[in-house]
Amino acid sequence: MSARTRAARGWIAAVASVAVLTLAACSSPTSSSTPSATTGKPGGSLVIGVTSDPDTLFPWKATQFQAVHLLENIYGTLTEFDKNLNVVPGLATSWDTSADGKTLTLHLRTGVKFDDGTAFDSASVKSSLDAIKNEATAAVARSSLSAVTSVDSTDASTVVLHLTAPDAALPANLATVNMAMLPAGATETALNTTPDGTGPYKLESRKPSQSITLAANTAYWGDAPTLASIEFRVIPDESSIVSALQSGNVQMAVFDDPLVAKTAEGPNVTVTKTPQLSYHVLQLNARRGALTDVNVRLAMQCAIDRQQVLDTAALGEGEVTGPITSPAYKSDPKARPCPTRDLAKAKEYLAKAGKSAGVTIDTIVSQGEYATSVNEAQNLAAQLAEVGITLKLEVLESGAYVDRWIAGDFDAAVALNGGRPDPDGMYGRYFTSTGNLNKVAGYSSPELDALFAEGKATADPAARKAIYTKISDDLENNAAWIWLFTSYTYTATATSVRGYTPMANGSLQSLRSTTVG
Repeated sequence: MSARTRAARGWIAAVASVAVLTLAACSSPTSSSTPSATTGKPGGSLVIGVTSDPDTLFPWKATQFQAVHLLENIYGTLTEFDKNLNVVPGLATSWDTSADGKTLTLHLRTGVKFDDGTAFDSASVKSSLDAIKNEATAAVARSSLSAVTSVDSTDASTVVLHLTAPDAALPANLATVNMAMLPAGATETALNTTPDGTGPYKLESRKPSQSITLAANTAYWGDAPTLASIEFRVIPDESSIVSALQSGNVQMAVFDDPLVAKTAEGPNVTVTKTPQLSYHVLQLNARRGALTDVNVRLAMQCAIDRQQVLDTAALGEGEVTGPITSPAYKSDPKARPCPTRDLAKAKEYLAKAGKSAGVTIDTIVSQGEYATSVNEAQNLAAQLAEVGITLKLEVLESGAYVDRWIAGDFDAAVALNGGRPDPDGMYGRYFTSTGNLNKVAGYSSPELDALFAEGKATADPAARKAIYTKISDDLENNAAWIWLFTSYTYTATATSVRGYTPMANGSLQSLRSTTVG
């Protein structure tokens, strides 16, 4: 590894690790009987209870949490995150950054094969990155490659990325499954039936709306996966998942409802609570109807008591948040108009908008992807009604919600969005005018475009922090969305399960080293 590689990776690791230590320290079992990772026997089978079926098996378009976390175990990425969310080698063993920051050279692992037996090499990296960049692909991570002008395959194990400007966020952005490496020529249609990755597990069988079973990939390039198979069993009702855990029919589940998690705990089930980078938010489409007026959006922001939403929906298990949850760049939730609920101010803003008589906002809500969504929506509706703002709620099953969300077909959306260690990967695709999810965000500005470009091009952590603080302030002052709270995941495991480590980004990647005793 060159000195430049160590320097480039060093500052990214330092930024992530210093702050993520706080998150890691908070990840603690609610029971004192956490199993040791040193016991258990390789080769077992694990059944995980999930509330919904993945809506896609194509990694470049996966946004649903169930799909993302399943596909992380099938596909490989050029870089990865370790348990503390530091950027570490993946399919690339190392990388060099040029002195001017405009060239990133990736050195690839050799001998790696896709599930169908074809070789992973520089040609597959070039074809994957070129396809993700192609607007016609509709890849959700396209904006993360916005600085990349071209990709060259210089030999079978070397790829060179040419950039318009330095991109400090790129190594971290390459670690997401939306940047998975695929075989050259692979199609979305084929991969939705038969995934073809380089990850620790591969698809064995699928029964739609019932289960997906993965088998160990014996050709995996890393340490051999310790489970022979993993079944993701669809059980739509979380209380039924709890019953399956307690009866031994399911050995693991991840809940976001603290009340359900409490009922799961028992003599044979341990529950571990882990703070998350993901955030609960009321997304506002500033390009539709009454929400085009910033005063209406600010009125909504001032009329909401975020702590009340948290207390009602998640029993207070979490904390009120601002836009950026990335630990090293975390927003101050008090740095916003109306940091506490102010109904008088909300009515003032409505009067400025000429909406003193009230306004109705059509709002989509997902049912099935996470447990607290409907309770959040109902509490938000009750609070906003006090100033004459009506949230007209439309509750949708997970797949239908994702389709509407991706299309930006809503005035408002009650959402749980994934956070990332780097704020560019978290928001660059949403709030830049060329971002591929800007239709979902419903808001952009020339000022934000300039700030995001500056953030990508700046390597110094302190300088980047100042830039993303300005981005956070812009989003809050214009009430682009209404950020609510961050919460926890509750990982319930049978006492026979060993070696599983929950992560702050919700990843299930440590299934590769999990055993069942």
